[in-house]
Amino acid sequence: MPEIPGLWILNVGGRAYGPYTAEQMRVFASEGRLAAMSQVARAGETEFRNAVDDPELGSLFMPLKLSNAALAEPLRPREPERQGGFGKLDGGAKDSADAGPVASHLLIISDMKSRSIHGLEEEIVKLGHACPVFPQVWILNTEQTVNAVRNVLIQQLGKLDLLLVIDASHDKAAWFNFGPEMDARIRRTWARQTNGRAPT
Repeated sequence: MPEIPGLWILNVGGRAYGPYTAEQMRVFASEGRLAAMSQVARAGETEFRNAVDDPELGSLFMPLKLSNAALAEPLRPREPERQGGFGKLDGGAKDSADAGPVASHLLIISDMKSRSIHGLEEEIVKLGHACPVFPQVWILNTEQTVNAVRNVLIQQLGKLDLLLVIDASHDKAAWFNFGPEMDARIRRTWARQTNGRAPT
């Protein structure tokens, strides 16, 4: 099969997805759906490599820690910011700036297939107060953002490993290696409104 310039295949958990255009790959990276360590190949190639090592895609991850791929957005429609709260002033920017870092409550779920869980667990413990609740599931209290945590932890993952980090404090999530179709399903499910009624 001849190479088709500007088209890529994604390998997620041993399954191939695509081909995707350069513009689609840029969108996936900006949404956090394509990570530096995602396995990609040009259409027509048989060898997969890290996206960061691809000559065209590599620029999407430089520098990795400042990339737009590291930004998480709320998965629900935006709600108005609450003004003030118990024991706090309805103040302006100075009050929030003086408050310092805010702790977040994160739920970390992994599915390790190609690497050891021990390296991942060691990194989680370094990020804050952590408590394992099930095999490969932790609760973490940290001042790091959901994306910062995800970006640290993916360094411990192999090409078959999955990671989902949920910020219960700020209604955000970040994940790794799920593939574009599952990403879309997660977003649709998360954003679904219940209108205050229990499902029937």
